[in-house]
Amino acid sequence: MEFVDTHAHLYAKQFNSDREAMLQRAVDEGVQRFYLPNIDSSSIKGMLELEAKHPERCFAMMGLHPCSVKENYKEELKIVEDWLGKRAFCAVGEIGIDLYWDKTLLKEQKEAFRTQINWAKDLDVPIVIHARDATSEILEIVKEEKDHRLRGIFHCFGGSVTEAKQIIDLGFLMGIGGVLTYKKAGLDQVLKEIALEHLVLETDAPYLAPVPKRGKRNESSYMMYVAKKLAEVKEIELEEVAKVTTQNALDLFGHSQADKS
Repeated sequence: MEFVDTHAHLYAKQFNSDREAMLQRAVDEGVQRFYLPNIDSSSIKGMLELEAKHPERCFAMMGLHPCSVKENYKEELKIVEDWLGKRAFCAVGEIGIDLYWDKTLLKEQKEAFRTQINWAKDLDVPIVIHARDATSEILEIVKEEKDHRLRGIFHCFGGSVTEAKQIIDLGFLMGIGGVLTYKKAGLDQVLKEIALEHLVLETDAPYLAPVPKRGKRNESSYMMYVAKKLAEVKEIELEEVAKVTTQNALDLFGHSQADKS
């Protein structure tokens, strides 16, 4: 079985002491590819170094995270734009809107999100969306910007069946991670109504570790807890979860099973 972690911050300082061992643990569990979302200018160097060290497994995105949209966001966006012009990236991400921590820069977050959506469309690459406490705002913008080029993942999906169906109607996938294993989240009941063809797996490592590792540093090998829970919820074999979610990820990011260059 082959799995793909579509969202993991494996360049983060939390992995500085055992990054290579952590990657090997994931590979040993069948996780063969890791897609790395950018945060801001401070994360680019470490992310690209990890990709360069493991070009057959690690694939970098480029984008400005909504929590990094501050007063200097235009300077940060210029850095993103410059990098997108220098080389190819697998996606524009992690981008979106986050109203959990701070609502004072909503206008700026919306502008940064819309700007980066249009860069992705121009480059014909997917976007990876962060939508914490902002699903309605995100959906409104995506609907306005939607054309045949706009596609991607709603990272860390934890919404309702209604929201899931809106995401599906827009042609997007939903990233399913540790939240699925949290008893009070209710995501298991939602996913009973959603076809596997609309889902990909992720960890958001080092964050949001699944049960039974909740509260600890998350890592890509722990994605197996999510995959097994999804198989249980959907009442299907783990092999089917691996097959479909992996193919969904490879199709979105433009990689084939044989593409290990």
